This record gives sequence, structure tokens and C-alpha cells, in this order.
Amino acid sequence: MIGFALAVVALASLSSASLAAAAGDPKHGEYVVRVGGCMGCHTEDRKGAVAFAGGRALKTPFGTFYGPNITPDPKAGIGQWTETDFVRALRYGERPDGANFLPVFPYLSFTKIKDSDLRDIWAYLRTLPPSSRANQPHEPRFPFGWRLLVTPWKWLFFTPGPFVENKQRTPVLDRGAYLVEALGHCGECHTPRNLLGGPKRDRLLAGGKGPDGKRVPNLTPTRLKDWNDRELKEFLLTGTTPDDDAANETMGEVIRNTTSRLTPEDLAALMAYLRSLPPLPDEPR
Repeated sequence: MIGFALAVVALASLSSASLAAAAGDPKHGEYVVRVGGCMGCHTEDRKGAVAFAGGRALKTPFGTFYGPNITPDPKAGIGQWTETDFVRALRYGERPDGANFLPVFPYLSFTKIKDSDLRDIWAYLRTLPPSSRANQPHEPRFPFGWRLLVTPWKWLFFTPGPFVENKQRTPVLDRGAYLVEALGHCGECHTPRNLLGGPKRDRLLAGGKGPDGKRVPNLTPTRLKDWNDRELKEFLLTGTTPDDDAANETMGEVIRNTTSRLTPEDLAALMAYLRSLPPLPDEPR
């Protein structure tokens, strides 16, 4: 517990200093936000919904949770946040008042986002038109709404800190790992979880039951070996499978808003990384 607290304090000091060193690039931040799929959770699922104004419902075994308003509105959104508040949220899963965010916010993955990308995301979010749409209260099942319980949960499952390059990998594979593990947070849906809601670390991307209770596929070569690179690329760009089926509604949205918008270099890196993973058997039903 003491080690975890000291790590948070040390990393917070380093991140604050490095982020203060330069202004963010909102144009690149827009791309990073797209790669991160932020619109999917922070925009209502209805025609004419204001982007990033919150309201999207996520039904999970632990209750129903609603994406918050992240526009610069000073009351309904994050207009009163500082850049330090923003970094604290993504890096450590903490609100500006120090309370824990519930783990439905994927900070287990977002903690790995590099300081430069955090700075650019913040710069982009500040350019959004403010929306006064009020946040909708979460509807957690008992006792999963108790934020105090998140602290021991973090001790068990959360290691804060930015992505660290692996010198044993090529730059392409390292970029792919960053896209999958940090920005794309693919493991939040595709890595099976235990009874406490913590990810099974030895089953990275092995599929199973997703947050909404529906089955999600295994992303390791166990499944992907049946698709060649052209077929995998076609799926990530259009949602069409080799047998002319289509991605389901949730993955279809990810493809429409995220993977189809990746640069050719990033798409190739993501594919290469998935191919490099150790093949794991499908999670039992």
C-alpha cells in the first residue's frame, strides 16, 4: 500500500513537470481522441446528440453507467478542471477532489497514455463547444457504487504509469502495443475478468464475456490465424469478415469511429502487434 502511494506521488510530480513544459497540439489531440474511442462513451447513442456531452449508457454486470460530459462547460462539463486535474483522472483514476473514479472508466489502460498525448488530448478538448447537458447519475448494483471500495481494488489490479518502450520489440510492434494497450484500450472489452472485475493478466485479449455481458472474440493469433492480412485489414476498415458477415453493433461502432480512421502506419502497427501475441485458447463460456 505504501509503495503504491509513493509511486503515485512520484509519477504525479514527474507528469506535472513534463506536461507543463509545452503547450499541447489540438490537431494531433483530435486524432488521439479518435484512436482512444472517446466519442463512443461520451456521446449519447441517438441522432443529433452533441458530441462529447455525455449520456451514453454502458450496461455491465456491476450496474449501468453513463459517460460524463467532457466539454469545456464550467458547470456540466470539465470547464473548471485544470490540466493537472485531467492528467490525474487518466493517469491515476482520481477526480479533482481526490475521490476514485469507478473502474468503468478505463484508467487501467489510459494510465499508459504518454505525457505528450495527454497534453494534446487536453488541448483538443478545450476547443470543443461547451454543452450544458447535465450528467446522468450512475446506477450501480450494491455495493459497487462505493468509491471507497475502489482503493483496495486498485491495490490489486492497478499499476499507474505511462507506457514504457520495450527494446526487445521493433518500433512498429512497440507502436502497435501502445495503440492496443493504452490508447485503444482493447483489453477493457477483450480481456476476461475475474469475479472482482479485475482483468486476468495471463489472458490478455483472449476474449470471453464483454462489459455488456455479450461474448467478445479472442484477438490473439488463435483466432486471427484464420485471417490473412488483407482480410484483417478489410475487417478493421469496413467491418466485413472473410465470410461476408458484418461486425456486431458495438464493434461496428469502433470500426466506424476508430480503426477505419487510423493512419495506414498505425493500422499496420496494430495488426502486427496482434499477430505477435502468444496464441491463447478461447475463454470458456
